[in-house]
Amino acid sequence: MELLDKLNWRYAAKAMNGKKVPQEKVDNIIEAISLAPTSSGLQPFEVFVITNQKVKEEIKPIAWNQSVITDCSHLLVFAAWDTYTEDRINKMFDLTNTVRGFKNEGWENYRQMLLGSYPQKDAEENFNHAAKQAYIAFSQAIAAAAFEQVDATPLEGFDPSALDKILGLREKGLRSCVMLPIGYRDTKNDWLVSLKKVRKSREDLITVID
Repeated sequence: MELLDKLNWRYAAKAMNGKKVPQEKVDNIIEAISLAPTSSGLQPFEVFVITNQKVKEEIKPIAWNQSVITDCSHLLVFAAWDTYTEDRINKMFDLTNTVRGFKNEGWENYRQMLLGSYPQKDAEENFNHAAKQAYIAFSQAIAAAAFEQVDATPLEGFDPSALDKILGLREKGLRSCVMLPIGYRDTKNDWLVSLKKVRKSREDLITVID
């Protein structure tokens, strides 16, 4: 299967060569992010696509000085909603009604159920839930990048508060949760490039309940 071949090809590149990813491939990765499933279809996150080298240089020190941040082609930052609000929920439900061209009673009842639940919850609980949705899209971006034969390196090793400040996320009602540099592996300087991929055996990973 082509997708499995691509996933076997991919790894978390530890060094990138600075080569630019064609815009068409970037657009396909971003479209895959947009198409990712999320709870109630709310898409409670935004993605910042950073190509500005000065911004990447500013981010590097608060991310353990990892070279892929500055040597990547595009740095994707996934930022989740800091909480669920009535306005945010209504905006997505209204968008659905506009796109589909009609209102559905069951869908509107579901809207009211969410409005009576999420906005009353603790903001930290809501952020954690929103971040999980961002991670679903994040994972889909990794697969899409592999399909395009573009390297992608998942990064959680950074100071979220510092990154939020650099990008002005808190003012937008957002909090960073994960980063994904995309680009091309530096085969001469990446110690991981030639090492065999290691995964659990199917028996250790999968339990089948008939």
